[in-house]
Amino acid sequence: MKYAGYAVRVWLIAIVLLFTQTKCNKNEQSTNIPRVRVNLRINVNNPANFDLQATGGWEYYSGGSRGILIYRQGPNEFNAYDRHSPYKPDDGCQVFVDSTNIAAEDPCSGSRFSIYDGSVQKGPATQPLKQYKTNFDGTYLDVYN
Repeated sequence: MKYAGYAVRVWLIAIVLLFTQTKCNKNEQSTNIPRVRVNLRINVNNPANFDLQATGGWEYYSGGSRGILIYRQGPNEFNAYDRHSPYKPDDGCQVFVDSTNIAAEDPCSGSRFSIYDGSVQKGPATQPLKQYKTNFDGTYLDVYN
């Protein structure tokens, strides 16, 4: 009998914790960008990838949900983002690097994102671009999730 009371208390605590961790704001932006397997290998020294050979360069690649944007942040640092806009992801809008070459813009909402770190520069978006993992060995850049 003592065990049953203990079990009930554990369940009640678990339920309370579950409800306190669940967000209830219906106006909050969804982060339902489709999860797609990404496993991309790029030879950065290949002339076809010329734009990635210098710091600050960027290029679009196939893959992810709406394509992948790769940005060279430093000599050995790359960032890779899904081009699927995080603002109203069910609309399927795709971000494009703007004329400044430092931001990606969602033409559907006007939201802007830094290609340096994926952060929101201008709303209405509140979530950053979805980022993929990268590994660079000096020649090959691997992009994966």
